[in-house]
Order: sequence, then C-alpha cells, then structure tokens
Amino acid sequence: MDAMHGGIYPLVALAFVLGMKHGMDADHLATIDGLTRFNAAAGRRRLARLCGFLFSVGHGLVVCVVAVATSMLFQQGAVPAWMDDVGAWVSAFFLLLLGMLNLYAVFSTPSHEMVQMIGIKGRWLGSFRRASHPVLIALVGALFALSFDTLSQAALFSTTAMQYGGIAHALLLACCFMAGMMATDAANGLWISHLLQRADATARSASRIMGVTVALLSLLVAALGLSRKFFPEAAAWQEGRELSIGFAIIVVVAVCFLLARYGQRASAPA
Repeated sequence: MDAMHGGIYPLVALAFVLGMKHGMDADHLATIDGLTRFNAAAGRRRLARLCGFLFSVGHGLVVCVVAVATSMLFQQGAVPAWMDDVGAWVSAFFLLLLGMLNLYAVFSTPSHEMVQMIGIKGRWLGSFRRASHPVLIALVGALFALSFDTLSQAALFSTTAMQYGGIAHALLLACCFMAGMMATDAANGLWISHLLQRADATARSASRIMGVTVALLSLLVAALGLSRKFFPEAAAWQEGRELSIGFAIIVVVAVCFLLARYGQRASAPA
C-alpha cells in the first residue's frame, strides 16, 4: 500500500476500503458460503446468519496482531521490499485461479440448483469447514489470515503507519481494514442465509448474478495487479488512485447485489 499525501486520514479511508474489497475475495465468500450452508442445514439459523461476521473477526484479529508485531520488529528498519512483490504475485495467481474456477461453477451448475462459490484455502481446513461454534468459526477466519498475501498486507500497514507515529497508527490502519472486511463478510453471510431460506428460482438466479460478478472482479483485480508489474504506465496511472479503484469495485458489487435483490422482490408473489 503506497503512502498517500494529506496525512493519516486518507490512509484510514484507504484501509477501510481495502478491507471491504478483501472481504469480497472469492476464497472468503466460498468459505462463508460453506459455513452458512452447514449451519443452516443443521437448524442453527441464527449462527448461520452470523458466520460472515465471526469469520471476519478472527481474520481481522490476526491482521491486527501481525501489523503491531511487524511495526515493533521493524521499528528501526524497513520491511524487505521483496515482501510487496511476492505478495502481489501470490495474490494475482490466486485471484486468477479463483476467477476462472467460479466462472466455471456458474456455468456448470444445473439450473435447478443455487451456485456455490469455489474456494481454494477452504479445502485445506478439513473438518473446520463444518464449524458449529462461534469460536471455531472465528478460528477458521484466523487460519485464513495465515497466508502470505494477507500477512504481507498487514506488514505494509506497519511500514506505512511508521511514517505517522508507529505502533498505534499501525493498529489503527489494521482495525480500519478489519472493520471494512467485517462489513462485507457479515453482509455476505446474511445474503447467503437469506438465499438458502428462499431456495426458489429467483434465489438461484440471484446466486448466479453474484457468482459472475465476484468471478469477473477477481479477474479484474488480478489484471490490475499484474499490469503494475509489467506496464510502468499502468503503475503510474494507478498511483494515488487506490482509494478510487477500491471504491469503484465496491460500488459495482453493491449495484449487482441491489439488482439481485430487486429481481427477488419483483418476482415475489403479492
């Protein structure tokens, strides 16, 4: 995350928007989808609605701990530059893979079924994917944070915040990132729970709209990240526009969500 002019406040806004964008990661959505389905099928509807929120709490706490620890560790130095590069490549690889897998899921799912998001990290969690206790769901989110792209993001919060005062500012940025992620992950959990309760033709159509949206955005974000590495002009254009780009992505998802919701209401019996 590049430093922005104008003090800490633009960085706070950027961290929040990046957190919201991170919460739309297809891996997040797929795991929250699975946790919500499992608990809804077991009759734990209240817990099912909270799966996204609990997942993001565990995930965000790890980001906060890593941001503070990195700030303390590198207080007298700098985080190695290679961490940013490796984090960008790892993130782009997984976003491309997830985008293609979820497009395949949308077009291969039979018309009488709801689309179920496909994730990669969730496959490594084994029985944790069937967590039925709030603490275990938060633990799943924490385990998700133990990946290089997430940890490098937290480390970059620290290095940026050190320009403004150090540990307290690193924690502030990490908390804002966590808050943004909680907003989108909690909304996703509520959305999936709502679709499962309906399970009708309109819900199936809505799941396809969101599936295509998330898949295409995964490919778009990966393309933006790779363009920074291969094309200096693209890197120069994106410089200082991180907040606008992140906000635009959130607006696109929100519009698609509202269209899906409108379709549900329009087709609902009077």
